[in-house]
Amino acid sequence: MDPARKLATYQDLLALPEGVRAEIVAGEISTQPGALPKHSRVQGSLTRFIGGPFDGDDGRGGPGGWWILGDVDVRFTAHDIVRPDVVGWRRERLPSPWDTRPIDVAPDWICEILSPSNAAHDRVHKAELYARHGVAFYWIIDPNERTLEAFELAARRWVMLGSYDGSRVARIAPFEAVELEVGRLFAPVG
Repeated sequence: MDPARKLATYQDLLALPEGVRAEIVAGEISTQPGALPKHSRVQGSLTRFIGGPFDGDDGRGGPGGWWILGDVDVRFTAHDIVRPDVVGWRRERLPSPWDTRPIDVAPDWICEILSPSNAAHDRVHKAELYARHGVAFYWIIDPNERTLEAFELAARRWVMLGSYDGSRVARIAPFEAVELEVGRLFAPVG
């Protein structure tokens, strides 16, 4: 990195035109195009099948205890501000996120949904960032391959908990209290 280069901060994100989806990793702004419908489908399905019982059903029969949010700004450092596709906090660690932007509490779980333009960034740079800041669980979902890979942080390294395709029904940490029909995350085939 050029020592004379100014590292981007949250103020630089706020200065971008309205509607531009951007993040800062290692002081560099990266913009992303809008999501494809199949990406958006996975995001909505996760919010329903994980967010439903762990966030929305709290006190109504679901396990509860989490905030599950999509597309919120999370600041790890002044020069590392990301917007995960779906992100979760245990409520005891983040009692009230509603009027906060960016959120400065490291999440307990992050799920990134791969797109052809961001797969390497999510698998390498963001995975390293999340491990460095102690995110306990990281899921990577590939809508093209119709797969979900789940990782848990152990000694600052990602350990694979499992890899699942659309035919699997699984209990996946940290949400093992419910069965997840992995195929229901994806757009219908055909």
